[in-house]
Amino acid sequence: MSQAETSTEPAEAEGAVPGADPAVPAPVGRAAGAGPAPGASGGATTDEPGSAPGAEPSPAAPAPREAADPGGGPAGAPAAARAPRGVWSLGLFRSELVTVFRRARTMALLGVLAGVPLLVGIAIRIETRDGGSVAGNDGGGPAFLEQVSNNGLFLAFASLAATLPFFLPMAIGVVGGDAVAGEAATGTLRYLLVAPAGRTRLLLAKYASVLVFCVAATVTVVLSAVIVGFSLFPVGDVTLLSGDTVSLTDGILRGLLIALLVAASLIGLAALGVFISTLTDSGIGAMAATVGLLITVQIVNSIPQLHALQPYLFPHYWLSFADVMRAPVIWSGILKNLALQAVYAAVFGSAAWARFTTRDITA
Repeated sequence: MSQAETSTEPAEAEGAVPGADPAVPAPVGRAAGAGPAPGASGGATTDEPGSAPGAEPSPAAPAPREAADPGGGPAGAPAAARAPRGVWSLGLFRSELVTVFRRARTMALLGVLAGVPLLVGIAIRIETRDGGSVAGNDGGGPAFLEQVSNNGLFLAFASLAATLPFFLPMAIGVVGGDAVAGEAATGTLRYLLVAPAGRTRLLLAKYASVLVFCVAATVTVVLSAVIVGFSLFPVGDVTLLSGDTVSLTDGILRGLLIALLVAASLIGLAALGVFISTLTDSGIGAMAATVGLLITVQIVNSIPQLHALQPYLFPHYWLSFADVMRAPVIWSGILKNLALQAVYAAVFGSAAWARFTTRDITA
């Protein structure tokens, strides 16, 4: 073999173009359409898609980075530690309030409650227009009716006494019984639980919305009675049930306290209604059961032979708010009523929580 032939072997072995001058280094690129040239490492390479023909192979692309989340960390990584949520959510509470008060049924109930003082005021006005008097009750409740013609403020107290045995509790029973069962009946309860609300927070929000309705229903009766009473009857210094006379301002303050006590008297029934609502998926069934139980308890509370059981029934001390209209105020019955309502709220609220957090939601 000649010396010229042997001098070309190292060039070919190192990837030089055959026939080229050994002194000239091999070109970096390749002509368009040319076959793959041996690489510097001696192996064949494949052009990357979209790269210019003859370009050197680019280094291996790094693995794609995960998109950063708004908190600054990668999307696939655990989210940054958030402040732990408590058992209360204001947004959920607002949502429940909107749900309760936008229903036509709720507005109808408030309309009925507002109409009771109007009917009572008109009836008393007709009865007393010729100098007649309204006969007081026979001791079964506070004697407010006979005071209405002398002072229109008493129409608020008389209206509360008239609505508290049935109309107000019925409205609370309807709203409370529909709290959970109504969502299950319409098929929205499962979607509420899909959101990161939690069953305990959801139940608390629903119970709180029922309590707000208790206040709204009581205020509706009082405002309607004040408007009607001040329009149809004289207003001035207030003569209390004990015979003492106080100023109109003092009477109004006592009226506000009575309104709060009446609303607080309904928290036990509200808890009972929510508990019944967790037992069924039928909203109508839960409402009917709550109202039916209310009527049954009221009947039992009026039977003298069952006097030993009556102090433990939630409506037994409802009319104790009349003691606010005495001087001095007699607090014994009022405190017993508040304590009894707290016991009912604790017992049936706990029962509702135990049931709702363990039941299978199928609707």
